[in-house]
Amino acid sequence: MPRALTKEEREQFLSELHVGVLTIADGSRGPLVCPVWYTYEPGGVIVFCTKKDARKVRLLREGARVSFLVQIEGELTAGVLPMYVAVEGPVVKLETADMDRDLRPIMHRYLGPAVADAYLQSTRGDSAQGEVVVQIQPERWLTRTFGA
Repeated sequence: MPRALTKEEREQFLSELHVGVLTIADGSRGPLVCPVWYTYEPGGVIVFCTKKDARKVRLLREGARVSFLVQIEGELTAGVLPMYVAVEGPVVKLETADMDRDLRPIMHRYLGPAVADAYLQSTRGDSAQGEVVVQIQPERWLTRTFGA
């Protein structure tokens, strides 16, 4: 029987390695939905980086409200339980990214240090110029698991 996750379960799940799905209102076009690599520490903010000329940056501003989703698909017969965490909240930070403080940790998380550093060097050199860091403060949570 599906159930909501506890606060500890939802924060732990959000802090694990998943691809997040960001949703931002875009006027009459309908919402923009895009995948992002992110970091999250329980009790903190969701952090991701993106190119400053990306469409999502034009839609984001401090105070803008967004939705963010992470999920795992599951096959109950294979022992993998479907689960998701969706949050809504405001953008609390949107500024020029720093390579070592913002971009490198996210890339290390998803690619591992060696591959991430080689990728960053080949695509950005020693600078995060052209990147912005975004922080979202989770305020509302919607969660579900098929686990016990």
